[in-house]
Amino acid sequence: MPTAFVARSDSQQGWASDVGLTRHVYKLGLSDGEAKAAVATLNEESHAGRNDWTLLAAQTTAETDLDVLLGRVARKEAMVDPTYYPQLRRAPGIIKVKLGNVENHLLVKEALEGQLPRKAKAPTAAQIATYLLRLAAG
Repeated sequence: MPTAFVARSDSQQGWASDVGLTRHVYKLGLSDGEAKAAVATLNEESHAGRNDWTLLAAQTTAETDLDVLLGRVARKEAMVDPTYYPQLRRAPGIIKVKLGNVENHLLVKEALEGQLPRKAKAPTAAQIATYLLRLAAG
C-alpha cells in the first residue's frame, strides 16, 4: 500500500528563509515502499538540490497519485513553484506552511477532543508534518 510522507531539509529551510519564502518549507511525497527508503532515495538523488532530508512523519494511504495529494494540500497551503526557483531543480511537492493555519488546526482538534485550551505555542516540526498528512488525506 502506498505511503505518504513528509520530510524536511535543514539547508533548504535556511535557503527558503534567505530568499523570503519562510523557513517552514516541507516536502510531501508518496512512496510505494517504506518512507525511510524513500527519504534515503531523496538524499541519494539530491532532490531539490539537497541531500540532508529527514523523515518527519509517514502514513499509509489508498491514493496512488501524488498530484491528488498535493492538490488537497494546496487548498490550504501554498505550493512552492519549482519553475520559479531554479534552486529547487524542478522538484515537485515543496510546500510553504503558514504556522497560523497549523495553530488553528491544533486548537480546533483539541477543542473537539474536549481538552482545555492551551497557550499558543509554536508548532513543532512533527505537528506540522502530521497536519500536512491530515490535509493530504482529505
